[in-house]
Amino acid sequence: MYFTDRGIEELAQRRGEEEITFEWLAEQLRTFVDLNPDFEVPVERLATWLARLDDEDE
Repeated sequence: MYFTDRGIEELAQRRGEEEITFEWLAEQLRTFVDLNPDFEVPVERLATWLARLDDEDE
């Protein structure tokens, strides 16, 4: 188990029943990066990966 799995598990337990939009998620990611600029690159990579999940070329 990776260290980050703890946060993912907490997210699933606390918010797993909620429905959200990608617009809401994008806004939360923007807020997170504004408050934690050191995480800009990893958040950008995650957002790009999520945006391109359906791309057949990758």
